[in-house]
Amino acid sequence: ALWLEIEHPDYAGITIADALEQEQLYLMPMPAPFDGYIEVLARVSSTCLVTLLRNRYSVPCRLVNQVVAVHQYADRIEIVHDNAVAACHNRLMDSDQVSYDWQHYIPVIEKKPGALRNGAPFTELPNGFKCMQTILLKRQGGDREMADILALVLQHDESAVLTAVELALEGGVPSKQHVLNLLKRLIEPAPLAPVDTPAPLTLVIEPQANVGRYDQLRGVHRAA
Repeated sequence: ALWLEIEHPDYAGITIADALEQEQLYLMPMPAPFDGYIEVLARVSSTCLVTLLRNRYSVPCRLVNQVVAVHQYADRIEIVHDNAVAACHNRLMDSDQVSYDWQHYIPVIEKKPGALRNGAPFTELPNGFKCMQTILLKRQGGDREMADILALVLQHDESAVLTAVELALEGGVPSKQHVLNLLKRLIEPAPLAPVDTPAPLTLVIEPQANVGRYDQLRGVHRAA
């Protein structure tokens, strides 16, 4: 707003905003935005965490004991391994905090489903998953069933799995099998729209499910 009012110090009669508008016609386009970050190396702990500035961030459990590159941005933290982003977190501004992504620990609960009961990363599950977990953990073998449901997000979109879980809860059938059935309905392609048959291709005699016609044919034309 001030640029619209302040006169340009080198060119009389125009404002700074006017000069900028004229200069933009001759500026070269930037091929890519500058990726500004600070990089440090860190080793992933046995609990799938990397420590940065007295805070900890989770990474996929496959990277335990591996050395990763931590990219510090102003608003986020990216953990890079083999030239690919393995994890991304909002940057923690205080100290002694932990940022979990529960999906990083799915392979762990597949082997040890009992970790669902007291595992810190799973306190931050979406509400639909939490309600399903509360119900299933009261059953015999419910921890294994819940672990299998959470593992579905490794193969399907999380929102689709969550929708299937919420529908199962609404229907009063909180079970893994019902969630699988609902998920299959959600992700399967929509049926094709009916096609209008051109007049020349319209059947004169519509086919009938009549096995008696086959018996009639057998009575007239017998195989030698």
